[in-house]
Amino acid sequence: MAGEYPPTLGLILAGGLARRMGGGDKARIRVGGATILERVLTRLKPHCRALIINANGDAARFADTGLVVVADSVPDFVGPLAGILAGLDWAAANMPDCAFIASAPGDCPFLPKDLVPRLHKVRAAANAPLACARSGQWSHPVVGLWPLALREDLRQALTVEGLRKIDVWTARHGIATAEWPDARVDPFFNVNTPEDAARAEEIAKQYPDA
Repeated sequence: MAGEYPPTLGLILAGGLARRMGGGDKARIRVGGATILERVLTRLKPHCRALIINANGDAARFADTGLVVVADSVPDFVGPLAGILAGLDWAAANMPDCAFIASAPGDCPFLPKDLVPRLHKVRAAANAPLACARSGQWSHPVVGLWPLALREDLRQALTVEGLRKIDVWTARHGIATAEWPDARVDPFFNVNTPEDAARAEEIAKQYPDA
């Protein structure tokens, strides 16, 4: 499957502050017998050349995964674009043959199994440099494909322009959207609060294949 699209590095975004959860790593919350991080890794691994984690603070807390952890290079927790840039920089230095990184948050326990292939499919069909996911009426700009070719442009936007909104930057270059239904389970349901965590556990029990 991976040979059908350009080599891709998987990036799990776990660099947020988790304020609504009272701090800590949302990726470590258990849903359906596994942590959200374990569930995300399972969905990305078959379709990516390698996987890395974007997280700030002590990287040793993810040592058990055996994965490289990269911190934001732009200070002050400016948002997910900083994590994307960190992933692009790591790929350029360590896996330059990967033309793209595929990003997903570390708080989405029900990611679709075909996430990376479908993002590549719509991107190629639209002849666009970028792709993101959508479920129902909601777009998910942090779930997407990012080309290494736009790495310096993103750095300029973040560090010189002070840009923080993902949609503003992606609109400059052109972005395709991959659609998923949300009727049974929203594949991009994310856990932000203790109530969300409880709801995710209910969903996992009701739909164990989600």
